[in-house]
Order: sequence, then C-alpha cells, then structure tokens
Amino acid sequence: MTTGSGAPSPGAAAVPGVLLSRPEIARLAGVKRPAVTNWERRYPEYPAPVGGDPELFRADEVLAWLASRTIPANALLPDEPVGTTYGDRFRAGLPGGTAGGLLRAVERLAGPEADRLRGPMLLDRYLHFLLYLVMVRVVEGAEGLAKVVDAFATADDAYDFPAKDFPRPLLTELSGTLERTPSGSEQEARAAFDHVLTLWRAAYAREGGAFLTPPSVSRVMADALAAVRPGAALVHDPFARTGELLVAYLHAVAAHGGAGPSWIGGRAPGTAERQVAAWNVRVHHGRTVRLDEGSFTPALDPADPPGTFDVLLTNPPFGRFPEDVIAPWYWRYGAARRTEFDWLQYAVARLAPGGRAAVLMPAGASFNTGAAEAVRGGLVAAGAVDCVIALPAGLFTLTAVKTQIWFLRAPGSGGTPDPDVLFVAGEHLGHQVTRTQWALSDDDIARLVGEYVSWHRADAAGPAFEGTRGLSRAVPVADIVEHGHSLDPVRYVRPPEPGSAVRAAGPDEIRERLAGLTDEIAALHARADAAEAEAARWLGRYGL
Repeated sequence: MTTGSGAPSPGAAAVPGVLLSRPEIARLAGVKRPAVTNWERRYPEYPAPVGGDPELFRADEVLAWLASRTIPANALLPDEPVGTTYGDRFRAGLPGGTAGGLLRAVERLAGPEADRLRGPMLLDRYLHFLLYLVMVRVVEGAEGLAKVVDAFATADDAYDFPAKDFPRPLLTELSGTLERTPSGSEQEARAAFDHVLTLWRAAYAREGGAFLTPPSVSRVMADALAAVRPGAALVHDPFARTGELLVAYLHAVAAHGGAGPSWIGGRAPGTAERQVAAWNVRVHHGRTVRLDEGSFTPALDPADPPGTFDVLLTNPPFGRFPEDVIAPWYWRYGAARRTEFDWLQYAVARLAPGGRAAVLMPAGASFNTGAAEAVRGGLVAAGAVDCVIALPAGLFTLTAVKTQIWFLRAPGSGGTPDPDVLFVAGEHLGHQVTRTQWALSDDDIARLVGEYVSWHRADAAGPAFEGTRGLSRAVPVADIVEHGHSLDPVRYVRPPEPGSAVRAAGPDEIRERLAGLTDEIAALHARADAAEAEAARWLGRYGL
C-alpha cells in the first residue's frame, strides 16, 4: 500500500491519498483476486485506475463504491452481521480503520431495521423521508437536522418536507441517529445518500412511480453533450425523474474542466420526483435546481419559453398521445400520434441557436410508418437530427423496450444547408449484469461518445467522417429520404469486416467470469431470502 508519492501509508488518516493495487483491494474486501477484475468489467461506475505499473486505484474511491454493495448472507464472516457491506470490511482492514460511520448507520436504517421502524408505513414513503434527512445531514450537517426537527414540530412552511404527517417519534429517532453519527468523508456522505436513493427508486417504481435512467445511459447522453456543446449556460431536463441526467451532465462538465452552467432546471412528473431530483443535484454538486411539475407529455404543460436552452437532455415517457389535446404551436414537423413525437418537437423548439439536445427514445420511433414517418421527415429536412445511437437491449430494470438516443440540434446549427446524420449501431455492446439486465462498460461508453465527438471534430475541420465499420456511419439526407426517412442505425451501418469474429476467451478471463457468476448467484440467493422475508411479513399481517 502506497501513498500518492510512493511512500508507505501512515494509516487511516491518509486514506484520501492512498493508492492500492488489485490484489490489495481483493485482500481488504475479503474476495478472490478475479472478483476485483470482474467488478471493473461489469460495473461502469467502478473507479478508474490513476496510473502506475501495476495499475493503482484511489482507496477512498474504492471504499465509496464498495460501501453500496452488501455482502451476501452466505459470504459473511462469523463476526459480520447481516447488512454488512464490502465497504465495511474494506474500511476495517485499512491500517487504523474502523467499520461504521454514517454510511453504516444509513445502511442499517434503510435495511435490517427498516421494517421495525416503519411498521405499517409503505416502504417508499419511509425511504423518501429518510432520504430527505440524509440529504440534510450531508448538506447542512448535524445542526441542519436539529433545525428540521424543530421546524417539523411547528409546521414551518419554509421547509419542503416530503410529508407533513410523518410520525414525529420516528422523525426524532431517525434524525437523532444521523445527528450522532460522524461521516468519515464527503464521499462517504454522498455514498450514504446514493444508497438510500437506489432503494427508494426501486420501491417507488414498484408502487407505480417513474423509474431510473440507467447510469451508463445517462453517461452517454451527458458526456456527449458536454463534449460537443461546451460552455452551455442554460441546461434543461423537462422530465427530470430523480435528477440523474442533470447530475450526470454536471459530472461530465466538471470532467471536461469547463465552467458549470449558470442555470439548471426543468420539470418533474410529481412532487416526490421534484423533491428527490433537487436533493440529488444539491448533494452531488451543491447546486440549487429550479424544477416545476410537468406531465407525461409537454403539450399538456404550461408553455416553456422557445429558443431558450443551450442544452436539453431528457428520458421522457413513451405512449399513445391523448386524442382530445389541441395541437401545440411547436408541431411544425407533423402531428404527433404518440408522446415521443411530441417530446422530440418540443425539444427542438426549445433549443437556443447552436443548442443541442439528447432525448431517449424507443427504437420503434426511428422506423414506424404513418404519422411517425412524417414527423421524422420534417425533422430531417429542417436539419434538426444530428445523430441517432442504438443501445443494447436489457439496460432498463423494469422494461424490455429497446431504446435509442436521438441527438438533436437547433435548426440552422449544422453549418451546411443539408447536413448528414450520424448513425451509431451500439446494439452489440454491453455486458450482462444479472440474468435479465445489461449495462455498458466504460469502454462501451467511450466508444459511443467517441464516434459522436470524432464526427463533430472532423466536420469542423473539414474532412469527411468515414465512420467505423460495424459501428457508425454518416449518411446524407438524400439516402435517408430514399429509405422512407428511417432513422434506425441498423439500416445504414455497414456490417463488420469478414473474419472479425469475437475472440475466444482465455483461461484467466474464463476464471474471472466464473468468479463473477459465483458472486451473482450469491446475490440472487440474498435477494430471494429478502423477498421471502417480506412476503412472510405481509402474510403475517393477515394471520396467514
């Protein structure tokens, strides 16, 4: 174990500067060496190496990532209680390190003790209020929690509480636990918030609420926009869900070394989402976001100012458009029979000159006929379609719909009167995370974003962009017209060169995959045990 300067680590106080190799991470987390490589491959958010030979990782970043991963019940050590995370084990193994702290307390409140504390209260409602308290703890410290308890007792309208009828004894117990528990670092505090946020999203989605944009998809949308439209001042998400796209965009801007936007805002589908999205942005970036409530399609919302935003990114709902709605003024490219074509035309109309948008769409929007073809034709003729990226199936937890990212530009921003459209066929990318879910790796994200950025740079420099065989191709508008205004990347991207078959896995990779399957099976057993316990609890209420 070394510090960033190569000297031996003096102990736990130096964790922010400690660098670790993969074998050291495996030893501290109590796992086999291949498991660490498997985490890197399967999880795009796993910390990136900072250099070295062998490659080294920041201990604080690894700790923050491991803190959200609960150890399966059958992998616990004899002295580890249920709910212990790999982060707890990792922290305890550091010189002078001790398990516990704010993250451990939050994991306990949101996990093993949640049923006892909430009683008959719905899980999503309990987690919503716990998330609010953790946000206050992260942003305002223990003093902020004391103020919240006092304000709740007096029904102070200056506080945007998740609920005004939350049981006061429970509020006092939760806030007292968080107030007494120190946080080891800002990263640990944010990890505590993210842990509850992940659990709340899952519980809220089961109750019919909006679900999350997968992190890898958020990164593709955000990284691409931050690269091709630097210096954006006004950023808007008209269907912000829980703020994940705004958070990802601010992350991307910071990674590019640019100044953040002067204004960020949008709309959220309900009070709960509006609150959570604002908390999410505040915890991760210390920013206040202006969010109003919005509906499932923008034609039903109050009018947002046209031609305003430098960057717009959103993951809107898809579905049939209500028949009794009067066509809004921004339907310049055709009547929308489904909400996705209302969202696309809304996005284009709200872009300022030179503005860019990223809108997540169902794959069918790129090739469906009828009214959909007419709208696509109008958008292409206006030069509003910049790029379409096809994503692999299985990225979303609660839906099997195949998706694509449409990158749009303000009409007149293409630089030429008849700009090409870039198509990126990324359906073959990604890796399997669970039996039913896939994710994009860091390399996948870099490839998708890299094609879009390279195309823009080549266009600005003058030479034509040839694309990457089997992955991307820039297509003239005339060819798109010949194909019925289809915007499906599969139609235009050339297949890979003959002989470019996928390589066979080597012995080391096979061992790593088997180690990953072992971890996955253990996690599935733990989830099954948790589901059985929850079912038993509900049956017990009815004497069954």
